[in-house]
Amino acid sequence: MLQISRLVAYCSIFLCLLTSGSFSIDDIHQAFPIIEPDPAHTKLRLARAGLEAIERITNPIAALAVIGPYRSGKSFLLNQLLSLSCNEGFGVGHMRDTKTKGIWVWGAPLELDINGVKTSVFYLDTEGFESVGKSNVYDDRIFALATVMSSVLIYNLPETIREADISRLSFAVELAEEFYGRVKGQDVAFEPAKLLWLIQRDFLQGKSVQQMVNEALQHVPNSDGDKNIDQVNQIRDSLAIMGENSTAFSLPQPHLQRTKLCEMKDGELDPLYVKKREQLKDLVVSLIRPKIVQGKTLNGKEFVSFLEQILEALNKGEIPSTGSLVEVFNKGILERCLKLYSDKISNVHLPMAKEDLQGTHEEFREAAMKAFDEQHFGHHHAKRSVEKLDEEIEKVHKNIVLANEYQSSRICEALYIGCEDKMDELQVLRLPSMSKFNAGFLHCNQSFEKECVGPSKSSYEQRMMKMLGKSKSLFIKEYNHRLFNWLVAFSLVMVVVGRFIIKFILIEIGAWILFIFLETYTRMFWSAESLYYNPVWHAIVATWETLVYSPILDLDRWAIPIGLVAAVFVVYWRCYGRKKHGPRWLLPVYNNPKDRRRSE
Repeated sequence: MLQISRLVAYCSIFLCLLTSGSFSIDDIHQAFPIIEPDPAHTKLRLARAGLEAIERITNPIAALAVIGPYRSGKSFLLNQLLSLSCNEGFGVGHMRDTKTKGIWVWGAPLELDINGVKTSVFYLDTEGFESVGKSNVYDDRIFALATVMSSVLIYNLPETIREADISRLSFAVELAEEFYGRVKGQDVAFEPAKLLWLIQRDFLQGKSVQQMVNEALQHVPNSDGDKNIDQVNQIRDSLAIMGENSTAFSLPQPHLQRTKLCEMKDGELDPLYVKKREQLKDLVVSLIRPKIVQGKTLNGKEFVSFLEQILEALNKGEIPSTGSLVEVFNKGILERCLKLYSDKISNVHLPMAKEDLQGTHEEFREAAMKAFDEQHFGHHHAKRSVEKLDEEIEKVHKNIVLANEYQSSRICEALYIGCEDKMDELQVLRLPSMSKFNAGFLHCNQSFEKECVGPSKSSYEQRMMKMLGKSKSLFIKEYNHRLFNWLVAFSLVMVVVGRFIIKFILIEIGAWILFIFLETYTRMFWSAESLYYNPVWHAIVATWETLVYSPILDLDRWAIPIGLVAAVFVVYWRCYGRKKHGPRWLLPVYNNPKDRRRSE
């Protein structure tokens, strides 16, 4: 029995939890918190229950928020606008502490047809200012969030307008200065709320509420130069400029017994109050418009996403600022403009000259900045977003500069190594040729100048010139000496060829003359170096260069194949040509003695 009773108890608890969980989703005819204070009561955080009610809406959304001092009747006013009793609508408190914590929403929106668009209007109740145990920063966050998220902002004030009430509008003024300039003609980050001054007082005689507002917005003399007075006067000036976006309305007290208002029906309330209340309802309906963000209306899910963005911005730092909101709205634009720059600069063919890359960077940066300037939100605080975009562009630019340096170094290094290998090959030619060396030298120099580009070119250019100069000096130094040895060997070979193979005495004589000249000249003038300045040597060198290298024939490359062909030809001639053609193939200078005896 004990186990069965426990099982029944667990099932009951589960069903209660299930019922309570679905209640927040299905029963929307109640007030839900959407924003609540953190434990320290300084910052704000989201409350999911109310957000779920908003997310279900697919129509464009508008929001009406009531702000004002605590215990000023904001919750009661909202219930009156919604035609709800205190038991049905927002909680109304009569104690000294504030009843509403954070921001609450009535879950069932008012459905209106606004300019042919079916719009869901949410009514928002906000925590009152100046309540016990709260900081001014917390009040500022509540005020700022209500200002940004609402389409109509009712500033509920008892009796009169104090200077402190005007000071609290500083955030709304900053928003106006930052965003109002972009409302007409272009997409806007968000359209600021219309401000409705609602003054509740016991008597409506005397000055009208509009006169009270106008007088409250007049400059206060400041002969002593008080900074606080100057600041409030600046707010007054801005509010006066915003005149077309604000309205004033007066509402009499519903009854002298304010603690019993929730128990009274309309017949028990002051008839003038009931009349003015209905006028206020009509005024609110005429002012309400769908919330515009980034040039379009928002459905429930988009509105919640927008709210999350705003809350993140307002919770940044110790004090909520318009600048943080500007950064949030400019974030997407900044990313698009940065992508515009990145895409363009990444398509540049690297490497390129440092000056050309800088010019390309400036061109693309200017295009990105121009695009941001055409799309960004905010006037004064947009400067921070511009600086951030410039910083991000500079980061991308630095990476491109590094990539350009790497590509330039890689290509120039490859060209340098290729030319170095080429110079080493030219140093060890089988048949030394100054013409071939000069041609290779020129080709290396030209290919390096053409293909080595970018920031590394100057350093590699110095290395290249040093290497080429060193190679040329070494080649020239060895050239004459190697050519001299080649010519000595060549003259001896030609003596043998002319004497025993070809048997052409003129070749043998020429070879002996060359050999004698080379050997006796160096003996007579003590050194081979003196030979290199002799005109005869120059003629020999010119002849050698003509034979060894030309654009048509590179003898160094074809020396072995040509030598083999010549050897085969000589062998063939010596073995078969004589039998076939007889003595006519013998050169006349070297006639065969046997043939001479036969002729006798």
